Amino acid sequence: MNTMLVFSTVYTLALLFVSTKAEPNSKSCNEVRAAYSSKGFNVNDVPNKGVHGAPLKVCPQGYSCCTLEMEEKLSQQSHSDLKAPISQLSSNLQSTFKQRHSHFDQFFRELLDNAEHALNDMFVRTYGLMYVHNAELFKHFFQELKRYYVSGSGAVNLDSMLSDFWEDLLERMFQLVNVQYEFSDAYMECVSRHTEQLKPFGDVPRKLRLQLTRAFVAARTFTRGLALMPEVVNKVSTVSASPSCVRAAMKMLYCPYCKGQVALKPCQNYCLNVMRGCLANQADLDTEWNNFLDAMLSLAERLEGPFNFESVMDPIDVKISEAIMNMQENSMQVSQKVFQGCGQPKPGNGFRSRRSVKETGFTGRFRPYSPDARPTTAAGTSLDRLTTDVKKRLKHAKQFWSTLPESVCAGERITSRDDCWNGTAKSRYESVVMGNGLANQVSNPDVEVDITKPDVVIRSQIAVLKEMTSWLKAAHSGNDISIDQDEDGSGGQESGSGCDSPSCEADGDIYFSIPPTPINPRVFKVVHQETTGGDRMAHGSMALALCGLTLALLAPHWR
Repeated sequence: MNTMLVFSTVYTLALLFVSTKAEPNSKSCNEVRAAYSSKGFNVNDVPNKGVHGAPLKVCPQGYSCCTLEMEEKLSQQSHSDLKAPISQLSSNLQSTFKQRHSHFDQFFRELLDNAEHALNDMFVRTYGLMYVHNAELFKHFFQELKRYYVSGSGAVNLDSMLSDFWEDLLERMFQLVNVQYEFSDAYMECVSRHTEQLKPFGDVPRKLRLQLTRAFVAARTFTRGLALMPEVVNKVSTVSASPSCVRAAMKMLYCPYCKGQVALKPCQNYCLNVMRGCLANQADLDTEWNNFLDAMLSLAERLEGPFNFESVMDPIDVKISEAIMNMQENSMQVSQKVFQGCGQPKPGNGFRSRRSVKETGFTGRFRPYSPDARPTTAAGTSLDRLTTDVKKRLKHAKQFWSTLPESVCAGERITSRDDCWNGTAKSRYESVVMGNGLANQVSNPDVEVDITKPDVVIRSQIAVLKEMTSWLKAAHSGNDISIDQDEDGSGGQESGSGCDSPSCEADGDIYFSIPPTPINPRVFKVVHQETTGGDRMAHGSMALALCGLTLALLAPHWR
């Protein structure tokens, strides 16, 4: 009797103990129901009380507030939750460099437009109708520069374009300073062929070719590099998570729900192992990404210094005017050399009646250009300001891909305390944290990673970055590797100034300084021949023509 009473008492106490232990667990599902519903799922999917033996595929077996249907829905949610912080970081990076690309591109384009307008205004004031009648030569010059900036050497051979410009300018000026003669097309072709030997414009064409080539190659390559960054980030961000990654994310983010512990956050090192496994391919992009950024930073230094686009374009009207003055001052020597090389031209008939003196000549002096004047020339900014800003952004973007796991496993997403979710329970995470990259994931305890199958999209972007880096390095040396791709993906040829050492930077100043006082005419050695009466008449006519040219410009000012 007493034995049965004792047994009955013990049994009753046991039931009460089990009941009191089970009650909190059954109540904990209410928190799960609220959290599950906040994700947009049907609250009726969640059992009212915790169940035992639910056939779960990811989360630990045993007592659970989850069903198999809930686990599948939470797996989909974990995929979105995994992608969200990565997408946000990627979007911020894309936005940053889309803006910088727009700023640089707008600046370079406006600088070209401003330079063209400045030249037109100066030459109209200085040369009047004579410039207006020949304005298409200079308009074409700027059109070709703009085409080269946009499309590169695949569209415009800069060397050939500049040579053609100077040859055309020489032909026009030669005829203007020798209006007493008639010249056939064949004769003018002979003049053009000897432009290099004659050097009628002094050293200006050589310096301008060197400076334009370096500045344009650097500017357009740097701008293309800025445009490439958002493209690479966008393509890499579209890479989908693997099934094993989604499974690991589900286990890390939502298996605490199934335990009834919705506020429990993953351990930091546990999160790092999951994310390094999920982002193993992206981390392999980091080496070439950093090489690319280093090349961009180096080219930015060139843009601030010897390859400064603004310093070349802003005073280009003054540079061309100096070339014209060189031709004016040496016109007699140049003409004599041409007559010796191409033959004595035929005198024109009644040239005075056919052209007024006012229409026949380039002359004039120009304002000096000070290298210290660095105005805000385009797009409301200057190249120095743009490069200073973009260099900070480029440095900040380094190691973006290898630090993504740390960026995701931070803040409120994790806890650094030991009372955290370690994948199976609320306890300390004991596993070793894996390194970055695909090869280091062979022993990842939380994500199954096939290290033998690198992602195709990311490998292709590694190749793209490597190619762009080679273009940037070529531009750093003043060489142009055509960025325009043919339909089959092949590139163009390399050309440029061949500046591959610091010594090339000293090859001429960035600025052409035009002295405020008249320049003494240069004297060219001319082979003297016996002077005939006809030759004396030719020299006299030339001198009269030059005097007439000078008077033509001065006449309006005397009025």
